[in-house]
Amino acid sequence: MYISQLLTRAVQTKRDAMATICAGREHTYAEFAVRVQRFAGALRGLGIGNGERAAILALNSDRYLEFYYAVPWAGGVFVPVNTRLAIPEFAYWLNDSGSEVLLVDDQFAPAVPELRKLVSSLREVIYIGDGATPEGMLNYEELVAANEPVADAGRGNDDLAGLFYTGGTTGVSKGVMLSHSNFIVNTLNAMPCFNFKENSRWLHVAPMFHIADGAAVFGATMGLGAHVFIPGFTPKGTMEAIEKFRITNTLLVPTMVNMVVNDPSVSDYDLSSLEDIIYGASPMPEAVIVKALDVLPGCGFTHAYGQTECAPLVTFTGPEFHVLDGPNAGRFKSAGRPVYAVDVRICDAEDNEVPYGTVGEVCVRGANVMLGYWNKPEQTAEALRGGWMHSGDGGYMDEQGFVYIVDRVKDMIISGGENIYSAEVENAVYQHPSVAECAVIGVPHEKWGEAVHAIVRLHDGKSATEEDIMTHSHTLIAGFKCPRSVTFVNDPLPLSGAGKILKTELRKPYWEGREKQVS
Repeated sequence: MYISQLLTRAVQTKRDAMATICAGREHTYAEFAVRVQRFAGALRGLGIGNGERAAILALNSDRYLEFYYAVPWAGGVFVPVNTRLAIPEFAYWLNDSGSEVLLVDDQFAPAVPELRKLVSSLREVIYIGDGATPEGMLNYEELVAANEPVADAGRGNDDLAGLFYTGGTTGVSKGVMLSHSNFIVNTLNAMPCFNFKENSRWLHVAPMFHIADGAAVFGATMGLGAHVFIPGFTPKGTMEAIEKFRITNTLLVPTMVNMVVNDPSVSDYDLSSLEDIIYGASPMPEAVIVKALDVLPGCGFTHAYGQTECAPLVTFTGPEFHVLDGPNAGRFKSAGRPVYAVDVRICDAEDNEVPYGTVGEVCVRGANVMLGYWNKPEQTAEALRGGWMHSGDGGYMDEQGFVYIVDRVKDMIISGGENIYSAEVENAVYQHPSVAECAVIGVPHEKWGEAVHAIVRLHDGKSATEEDIMTHSHTLIAGFKCPRSVTFVNDPLPLSGAGKILKTELRKPYWEGREKQVS
């Protein structure tokens, strides 16, 4: 099992078919393969050989896809960087991974001078934009043109292919080590779930740094379909692309689906080509499903649940369960049943499997599960104890194998499909000199599902305003993680017998009369 096989098979079987469409550029699979092989040669010339890391910080594009294939072709390890982070967070990911080469586009080229100061391992920066190449950077297209195609490095199976960073409850991101086998097994699982096929046109609208879009990075190629790219999500831009390029498949988080189907201009666009929308990261509110089924009557919906450590697919709920009547009605509220090559069970605190209907921790086993956390053997051993990946998600399974996620064991907040770890936000808030005690929770938000809310007790004699806390947080962490609101209290926060802040008690006033669902 090796990633390069996807490309060689595509050329063998459908070399003249369209592979990529982006910003006026179109390449067949034969052309795409040559570009990948040439850039792989450039990477080798820059020192990216077996196991060496190359990172990318950019919006969606065809060059991003070429990066995903060229790095393993060269023998290296790809490191996609979350575009929504702050510069200190970019630097942490690059330093921790030891990335030696970084690709940037126009959006992130201005961050490079500061990153050069902060990242000790960084040797070369490659510009993948279409403007003038910034001083001190190499030009992507010039590298592709100047290098001859090289042979595949031959890495595969359990060799490390990618590092995808995820947040941690300690506030420190962890590099999830995913092998060639992890990606290929996940792709095989995704093929029937996501309905990839030869006439598919997949729109990369979800960010390509995210493992969820990774299912299409490899799945659309395995299915011999076309990859179509827009830089990022806007309702208008997404609908324009669907209409113009006759898109058949895409992945959106529920917030995006909600914004599209409720856009006042949705009826102005021909979206009839859509066959499947995959969604995940958070549950789809029933009102949005009802609206979506009405606005897009010919489109099927699939809820995919997973996590980075599982490459990521774990369970899915297909279109046959996205119905409002009949025996399958309501099943879309679940996270679905396990995908074909994955074992799922629900366990108690002692790792014993619990009966159907009993809430416990969702645990996963299969060839999709990560190699471990980069340079974190103790956290790896804890997460993979007993041969099962412990997801940190609380849920239950019914007698038909449907998994229902009821809460994040690790107090994760999901806002607009982004996972936000409360401990990381608390760590930032605590660094304000006036803060004595802080708890961060998710509170209901009509547009984003949840919003980050901080509950703060100040030191005696100290003062701070809501704006002070929010502004301070923005200097340390990405904007989407920062508190959107702050409540100040005078009394110490409630504690459990073990001395932990009782966030369940703090959430109650905000969620009273509502069902807090997280998946």
